[in-house]
Amino acid sequence: MKIIIVGASGTMGKHLVKALEKEHEVITVASKGCGIDADITSPESIENLFRKAGSFDALISTAGPTFVGPWGKLNDAAFRKGVEGKMMGQINLVLIGQHYINPKGSFTLITGALTHEPQVNFANASAVNGAVEGFVRAAAIELDNGIRINAVSPTVIEDSPQYFPYFPGEIPTTMRQLEFMFRKSVFGKGTGHIIRA
Repeated sequence: MKIIIVGASGTMGKHLVKALEKEHEVITVASKGCGIDADITSPESIENLFRKAGSFDALISTAGPTFVGPWGKLNDAAFRKGVEGKMMGQINLVLIGQHYINPKGSFTLITGALTHEPQVNFANASAVNGAVEGFVRAAAIELDNGIRINAVSPTVIEDSPQYFPYFPGEIPTTMRQLEFMFRKSVFGKGTGHIIRA
């Protein structure tokens, strides 16, 4: 398969690239320093990414900036970081990417446990995660040509200990669990699913 991994320079992305490139052609995408540079907050940049990558069988997104910080600093400008990044960035990967993906291909987006287990400082992420999950469920009943779409929703990642203090009592998602959550989406048959650890 030809698999595009968006966010390939991050913690999750690097692990998935290493795991999947042994078996498949992997196209790496990040804001900088990868095979294809792309800014997912820009529809024009996303269009350019797909023109460069060409037709593909699966897209995995582990990308999407959000605002992390105290409620008192959350305003319109801060909130738009998540709306334009993790929300519209990922949605546009699908809206634009559907014109390049091969029949029976798949999209896998990233959300997180903050959707249903909010934590202090993460209101922006909780809101946009919920929006992405709603989009996944709706898109699943409308995409043509057997194209599937799912979201992976981990808890805090074991290889990101800097975030542990923000998630008291949460059992971290291991990198192996994370890998197989994405494998379930890409190589399974389900669509419209929110895959949790």
